[in-house]
Parts: sequence; structure tokens; C-alpha cells
Amino acid sequence: MSDNLPRQLEALRPVLLRFAMLQLRNDAQAEDVVQDTLIAVLEKPDRFAGQSSLRTYVTAIMKYKIIDVLRAAGRTRQIEAYDDQSEADAIDALFAADGHTVSQPREWGNPAATLEQKDFFRVMELCLEKLPPKTARVFMMREWLEFETEEICKELGLSTSNAWVILFRARVRLRECLELNWFGNQPGVPRPG
Repeated sequence: MSDNLPRQLEALRPVLLRFAMLQLRNDAQAEDVVQDTLIAVLEKPDRFAGQSSLRTYVTAIMKYKIIDVLRAAGRTRQIEAYDDQSEADAIDALFAADGHTVSQPREWGNPAATLEQKDFFRVMELCLEKLPPKTARVFMMREWLEFETEEICKELGLSTSNAWVILFRARVRLRECLELNWFGNQPGVPRPG
């Protein structure tokens, strides 16, 4: 591992802290998780084999530290109710009476190659930041932290149907954001005319 590892890790700190805050909603806990993650990497730098980016490696370590904190919290926290009235009409407009989407999604190219692109993650983070905090949190718990729906519901005090609605809305809004800010700007990806 190179001597500039501490500087590389320090450069990752703001991104890690933002994500930890999104999940934990507590400044002290988020800072502790990030600090524990960075210390874990610094204590055993030889474990990073370079098969992925340093950011991917560090984020994977932090993922398990966040899961530990969330599970240790005893699932007693409640968060504010989701105000879905303002979004309902906009989401309903995306679907025809038979339940199918009004317009088909654009061709997104090769998803595996896209995931490898550094800029994609920057745009994805920006799109996640545009989501309401509760929506982003539920989405990241399900898709990134890989919590089961029942765990999410218990952790956040949601009904199963509410969790699925929030996940659906998160996916719709992320799809729209990515189409506008990423896929629509890629060479060779046709825009619908």
C-alpha cells in the first residue's frame, strides 16, 4: 500500500460522511462509523488488493459498520411520516390506466460498464441527495445495505405497503434523475424524439 493512503482516505471522508449521515441521522454516530472505517483500513492496509477502487473497498467496509450501528440501536427510533400527497399526481401521470408505463425507459447501454465509471457514482449521489431524506434512506437500506423489507419496516416504523410505495417512488425518481443527468448525456445513447 502506498504512503499516500492516509491522504486518499481523507479525500474520501466527505463522501463517506454524507452517506453515513443519510443512513444514521446522527452526526456523532456518522462520524464514529466513518472514523472506525478509516481506522480499519489503516490498521490492515494489505487487505486492499486493488481489485476494486479504494472508494469501493472502503465503502464496503463502512456498509457493515452502518449495519452494526443500526442493528445495535434496538430499532426503537421513529421518524416523521412521509408526506406523499405532493408526489402522487406526478407519479400517477407516469402510468396508463392499465398500469403500464406511459413511456418506455431509454436504452441505458451496458449497465455493468456504466457501474465501473467513476462519474456515474457522482451523478448517482447527486440524484440520491435530491430525494426526500426518508425516501433516500429507505432506498439505500434496501438496495445498498441489503436489509430485508421487514427489517426496514421495523427499524423505521413503517408498514410493509408504505415501504414498498416509498421504494417504488425512489426508483421512479432515481430513474428520471439518471435519465436526465447521466444516460441522456452519454454519447451513443439516443434521446427519444
